[in-house]
Amino acid sequence: MKARFHLPDFVAKYRFNLVFAEFLKNCPQYFRDGVEIASVYGAFPQSTWNGGRTQDGFCQKPFIKSVIKAYNDRGIPLRFTFTNPMIEEKHLHDEFCNMVLQLADNGFNEVIVFSPLLEEYIRKNYPNYPITSSTCKRITDADTLIQEVQKDYHIVVIDYDFNHNYEVLEKIPDKKKCELLVNACCQPNCPSRAQHYRSVGIQQIAYAEHVRKYGGSKAFDNEKLKEEHPEITRFNACPWPNKKLFEVTGLKNHITPDEIWGKLIPMGFEQFKIEGRTFDMFNLIEHYMYYMVRPECKDQARMEFLLWLQENEVIEVRA
Repeated sequence: MKARFHLPDFVAKYRFNLVFAEFLKNCPQYFRDGVEIASVYGAFPQSTWNGGRTQDGFCQKPFIKSVIKAYNDRGIPLRFTFTNPMIEEKHLHDEFCNMVLQLADNGFNEVIVFSPLLEEYIRKNYPNYPITSSTCKRITDADTLIQEVQKDYHIVVIDYDFNHNYEVLEKIPDKKKCELLVNACCQPNCPSRAQHYRSVGIQQIAYAEHVRKYGGSKAFDNEKLKEEHPEITRFNACPWPNKKLFEVTGLKNHITPDEIWGKLIPMGFEQFKIEGRTFDMFNLIEHYMYYMVRPECKDQARMEFLLWLQENEVIEVRA
């Protein structure tokens, strides 16, 4: 039995996730059966190809190398969220993103894709990378989903609107390569989700262009970009991405730990994604405790983990 969790943000949650990995390794008595860290996903700042959530900040090559090494040395792949739907031919040769893929090109780290154009480019130029099909594709048709699973992907992240459609989930031919987004914060059947991803893509490209021009020496004028692209304001005003754990457990697309161990793992699923790139530390702790720690151990494990965060020495790197 395996419960392989994909965790959010190897940059902003860098130390948090490394300490959690050490906590899992050294205190297995607190954890549910079969819990593993399958990957930590995200993108380095100024990545033009990044999608799903805007990633700002500024970092340089030594920082990137240190982060890759810190996670890989602990047996944890980085999984790059290169899911920007607004990629054009001119973006394929982005110097920063290609540098990242070159530095992490060891057959262990992974890439999540949306754009067919970018997927083809990565397959051709970086064939060692296992490739994940993104939930950002918003595949909500059962036959199309099954066709996606049958393609040459390492993992397919299923749209959250299938989370409780067991009739469809049962028909999936290779469940071990399918990943379920267990704590989706977006409203069920969201009519704006695809447009939100496009808005994020526009914002990410503009930010990356700004960093290429000014480095970290000049603040990004997000207000000007919003004037040019009003849809970005609508996305930034959306209340869903930062919902707390206790606000999303009642959503019909929410998957509980009991469902993971009681139904989905016995069905053959073992890949589970925890959303949280925009979460604050305390919200993320609650999600980790809720999904990966035994219910009777949550209070003690939470306190122990907080002490580990306070005291445990983990390699620090800075952008």
